[in-house]
Amino acid sequence: MLLPDGALRGSHVHGTRAYRGDIHRPPAPGGLMPAERPETVTEQSVPAHLADTMSYRVATDVRALRGFVSAGALARGLPPDRVELLTLAISELATNTLQHTTGGGRVRIWAESGQLFCDVVDQGPTRAFGRDMPAVDAIRGRGLAIVERVCDEVAVLTSLGETVVRVRLSL
Repeated sequence: MLLPDGALRGSHVHGTRAYRGDIHRPPAPGGLMPAERPETVTEQSVPAHLADTMSYRVATDVRALRGFVSAGALARGLPPDRVELLTLAISELATNTLQHTTGGGRVRIWAESGQLFCDVVDQGPTRAFGRDMPAVDAIRGRGLAIVERVCDEVAVLTSLGETVVRVRLSL
């Protein structure tokens, strides 16, 4: 549930999660990544006083969104090479929102305890992670696979009428 202070609490899905470094290990049965790491992403609520938020509704908003994510990540201490990767990941997620849902979405970014978090919130269906990179000749389907490979951790959380893809990168 999204509380008035911006915190995400309540029902959420733990099953779709990927960790950087696991990309060479096959997913466990059912497409889930091994659950041998602490649940840092899904147990973290959003500290409203630390998070910056930007909404997007149309494709032309994605350029400004990339600038918002880049500036926010740099300001919070993410190294420039990792900022580029985060910006790519969020751009892919936002593009998926615009292609597969209605109403657009919003992005929240904040840092806490040496970690940078970024949420992409929309009203789309839960996304499945733990997938292979599509074949070279495939026309579509690389966005979520790219996100998994460039972020330290990715999780999908669901709440009343919302889906949140939360990424984490170590600062």
